[in-house]
Amino acid sequence: MFINAEHTAEHVTDDSLESKSEQLRYHHFERLEWAKLRQSVPMTLTESDLERIRGINEALSLQQVSDIYLPLSRLLNLYVKARQDRRKVIGDFLGRPKHLPYIIGVSGSVAGGKSTTSRILQALLQRWPEHPKVDIVTTDGFLYPNAELERRGLMQRKGFPESYDKRRLLEFVAALKSGERNVSAPVYSHFVYDILPGEETVVDQPDILILEGLNVLQSECDQPCHQVRRPFVSDYVDFSIFVDADVELLENWYVERFLKLRASAFRDRGAYFHHYASLDRDEAVDIATDIWGRINKVNLLQNILPTRERADLILEKGRNHEVSSVRLRK
Repeated sequence: MFINAEHTAEHVTDDSLESKSEQLRYHHFERLEWAKLRQSVPMTLTESDLERIRGINEALSLQQVSDIYLPLSRLLNLYVKARQDRRKVIGDFLGRPKHLPYIIGVSGSVAGGKSTTSRILQALLQRWPEHPKVDIVTTDGFLYPNAELERRGLMQRKGFPESYDKRRLLEFVAALKSGERNVSAPVYSHFVYDILPGEETVVDQPDILILEGLNVLQSECDQPCHQVRRPFVSDYVDFSIFVDADVELLENWYVERFLKLRASAFRDRGAYFHHYASLDRDEAVDIATDIWGRINKVNLLQNILPTRERADLILEKGRNHEVSSVRLRK
C-alpha cells in the first residue's frame, strides 16, 4: 500500500510539473476565446469552397472556419507581413532584394486532418493582398519509390522517417529559401501508392509555402547522439502547426476513412488497394485496425507525437474533427 501511494504521489507531481511547463510555453484558448481574435477579418469562403476543401470523412463547417481558421489566418498574415518588412530592410541595405517564401509547416498523425487544414489555410491566406501566391507541397512526394523501399525492407515502415529521401527534401526547401525559381518536387499518388515516375510539381517563388507532412517538425533532437549535427527541414520552417487529437479518435477516423475508400477509390481496378474492395465490412474493419496498430500508431507514438511540443501552434481536435481548443506558443 505504501509503495502504491508513493507511486501515485510521484505521478501526480510529474503530471503537475508537465502541466505547469505547458502553461509556461503556451497561451491556451478555448474555441470561443480564440474565435474573438478574428476581429474584423471577413469570411471569404463559401459552402461550395468547403466542398472542394473537405477531407474524405470531415464535417468541416463555415462556423468552424469562422471560429478557428479566420483568426489563424489573421495571425499568420501578421507574421508574414513582419517577415516581409524585415527582408525588405535587409534587401535594401545589401542592394540585393530577394523574393523568399514564408514556410508554414503542418504536421500531425495520419487521418488527423493535416491536408484539410493545409487547404483551408491556402484558401484563406491567398485572399490577403500581401501574399496572394500560396502553394502547398506534401512531403509524401519525397518518400522513396516502392522499389527502393522494397530493396531496403521498408515497405511496412512507409511514413516513418527512414522511408523518406531526406536529402532531396532538404535540398528542395533550401533552394526555395535561397530564392531559386522553378524548384521541382516529386509527385506521390495515393491511388497507385507510389511516386509517379517523370512527374513533378514546380514551385516558383510563392509568397507562402505550406509544407504538409508527418515529420516536418523533426529536428536534431531526433537523431542518434553519435551522429554529426546536420540540418533538418524544420530549420527552414518559419511557423509550425500541429493538428492534434486523442489516439483513440485518430484510430476511429482512420478506420472510417478506410471504409469510405473501400466503397469508392478502392473499387477502381487500377488502385493499389483494389483487393480490399471485395472485403465485407467486418473484414475491412479488422484489416484497417491491424494496419493502424502495426504501422500508423507506432509511427505516431515513436516519431510524430514527440515533435508536437515544438509546434508554434497546436490545433486540438475533438469528435467529428471539430477543433475544440488552440495552443499558441508564447
